[in-house]
Amino acid sequence: MRTAKILATVGPASREPSMLDALLAAGVNGFRVNFSHGLASEHRETVANIRAAAERAGRHVAILGDLSGPKIRCGTFASGPVNLAEGQRFTLTMRAVPGDASIVSCTYPLARDLKPGDTVLLDDGLLRFRVHEIVDDDVVCVVEVGGTLSDRKGINVPGATLSTPALTPKDHQDAKLAQELGVDYLALSFVRRPSDLDEARALIGEGVPLIAKIEKPEAVANLEAILDRCEGLMVARGDLGVELGPEKVPLVQKEAIRLANARNKLVITATQMLDSMIRSPRPTRAEAADVANAVLDASDVLMLSGETASGRYPVESVAMMDTIIREIEASALYRTRNATTTFEYEWDFASACAASAAITSRHAKLAGIVVFSYSGHTADLVAEFRPAAPIVAVTPSARVAQRLALQWGVVPAVREMPATPNDALRIAEEVARARLDARDGDTVAIVVGSQKHSGTKSFVLDTLGR
Repeated sequence: MRTAKILATVGPASREPSMLDALLAAGVNGFRVNFSHGLASEHRETVANIRAAAERAGRHVAILGDLSGPKIRCGTFASGPVNLAEGQRFTLTMRAVPGDASIVSCTYPLARDLKPGDTVLLDDGLLRFRVHEIVDDDVVCVVEVGGTLSDRKGINVPGATLSTPALTPKDHQDAKLAQELGVDYLALSFVRRPSDLDEARALIGEGVPLIAKIEKPEAVANLEAILDRCEGLMVARGDLGVELGPEKVPLVQKEAIRLANARNKLVITATQMLDSMIRSPRPTRAEAADVANAVLDASDVLMLSGETASGRYPVESVAMMDTIIREIEASALYRTRNATTTFEYEWDFASACAASAAITSRHAKLAGIVVFSYSGHTADLVAEFRPAAPIVAVTPSARVAQRLALQWGVVPAVREMPATPNDALRIAEEVARARLDARDGDTVAIVVGSQKHSGTKSFVLDTLGR
């Protein structure tokens, strides 16, 4: 069974019901709904289509809502894309002007936070400007690296401290919509400091796990404090690479994954994983290696963006990612890395039971580990110890099961919780046979979570058919 999970972004290439069915069949475990694009009515339809597709597939599927955050973009050009030459002047303004080869409006008052000499990057860093002067609402720049600039391209200002809030008015509206639609996770874009998570939590309450997107230098500097305020991280390597420089991204990725796993937090690696498959039915060798390294780094989830949202080969992209992950997870290198993964836990009974199940799976042949968990916490804890056997998480809540669909190594199942030890043995055998194709003579580990979400009550081994 593949243990690392696949998250696919929904867009024009993938929102139709038949395509959602095909993506689930190819190996998708969860879908990302990007609130940066589309109308509320379209998001409602997309979420309804995902839930219907999951029901047709007979599976629990997670939905991650992704807030836009304070993404700065240029406006539109009156006569289409413009070509900018090195050395020319170009102005970014808050004034409502028709864009041309000398000026374009933007979505944020850059004049408030920039100064002469600052660098401005556009279109994922393909164009580079240097601020020449600030005149009222205008930022007059000199083009240092030119090229073609078209409508609504992103603007980054590495090194500058922006005064924009973490949540825009649009984010407030989208967060409420996400709650109404019942998303299983909510991602916060352009997190810079722990208080950004506090602001988001105050807005949405405690019901939805928060995923902090790491794509700003300030977030890297505050990584551990940010982790303490959220339920997971997304290493969003697009804007992160533009802001930090591409040479710094690999080590940031590895450190973010390590810290998230050590704190029992979900971690997603994202952006340009199979980027060439937007246009080509096959990835580059470097992209295949990138996916493989994200798995070896111990990512819980690997995410596809444009590959499934707008690319020509969405199903092929998922199938390729699935194939690469399985190849790596079957290797001796991967098994060795998992077996030697250790974290500095403050050991308690819950973590000891979870670790015992994982360690037993590495040294004895287990058909699986059945975890009974009300909130999903115990299943999360077992998964972080990276057992060598699949995990079936039994929960009475369909919402919890949907969330657990994105957790490493977990197969969620909605069932009643056991009232007695004999109930636990009976239900564990039933779900092991149904979900893992276990047979008489197979041994499963059973971990029973606490109803008060505070840990585990027991860890036992059971041999089926005895």
